[in-house]
Amino acid sequence: MSKTNVVIGVLAGVAVGALIGVLFAPDKGSETRKKLSRKSEDTADDLKDKFDELLCSLSEKYETAKTEASDLYEKGKHKAEELKNDVKTQLS
Repeated sequence: MSKTNVVIGVLAGVAVGALIGVLFAPDKGSETRKKLSRKSEDTADDLKDKFDELLCSLSEKYETAKTEASDLYEKGKHKAEELKNDVKTQLS
């Protein structure tokens, strides 16, 4: 199971738990609506922060992979040139 799925599952569980807690609290309807509104804003902010962290992590991994692929390409290109020169030398 990926870390992303775990984080989303935990956040969803927290949101559902908060919602149930607010719904069963002995407050007036207006107070309950205010609490629900605050909790939903907090949960939305938390989800946005986690999503931003995920995007940042993916961006970093992409850049690392891109750099490694470029390095590997250059090494392969250099090795091909060496082999080409070796073949030319041996054929001469």
